[in-house]
Amino acid sequence: MSEATAVLALAQRLARVAGALQRDRWESDLEIETKSSAVDLVTDVDRACEKLIVQGIQAERPHDAIFAEEGHGEDHPGATWRWVIDPVDGTTNYAHGYPCFCVSIGVERDGEPTVGVIYNPTLDELYHAVRGGGAFRNQRPIRVSGEDALARSLLATGFAYDRRDDPGPNLAAMEAFLRAGRAVRRDGSAALDLAAVACGRFDGYWELSLKPWDVSAGGLLVQEAGGRLSDLSGAGPAWSGDEVVASNGRIHDPMLEVLAEAGTSVESRSRA
Repeated sequence: MSEATAVLALAQRLARVAGALQRDRWESDLEIETKSSAVDLVTDVDRACEKLIVQGIQAERPHDAIFAEEGHGEDHPGATWRWVIDPVDGTTNYAHGYPCFCVSIGVERDGEPTVGVIYNPTLDELYHAVRGGGAFRNQRPIRVSGEDALARSLLATGFAYDRRDDPGPNLAAMEAFLRAGRAVRRDGSAALDLAAVACGRFDGYWELSLKPWDVSAGGLLVQEAGGRLSDLSGAGPAWSGDEVVASNGRIHDPMLEVLAEAGTSVESRSRA
């Protein structure tokens, strides 16, 4: 068994255990707090799931670094492997009982996203990818869609937590894509949106002001499913989460053109 295979097996096992906890506590009484803004929520389930995942990693791979949304991870400078964890991606959905949330676990090797696991507990869908090995849902290979016309494309996006104070350029982009595409969805889970691009449910997706734990697993899924992942320039990496455009590859350049025309491009934003 290669080390990447062992890492994948651990990530899958921990994602399923955390997902089972989410399913058990779904639509129960939750402890809900806010973080960076009034719309940035965290629940006791977020923290419990993260603690469970982190402890599981530490028990089997104590020398790995862990970067987790709720702060339970620990850095190990110089570590070969780093885990990037969103214990509940879609916390606002979860807090309201809306069935669109997941566990997202990405793992980097020497700084490169190498393993990605996303588990949707409401549909019992486990996505995984290992760099160079393809992308899968419940052990079956998945591929991005074959759609080559933006006008026929189903797209997805999301909005940053600071949108009340600074709506930014994404409202203009949303309007532009509503006109240019077939439809736009906003489901509130970046990881599931990326997984949906990877398996062909969405043809394209864009979002701004995400974090690495939102993109690490889902971005790798998109790439391994034959899609394209970039920043708004189309050339740079998207792993920071600051600017994310993901697609089946065929509509990627048209998406970048719409974003640029809507004032969402790097150049447009720097001039604003």
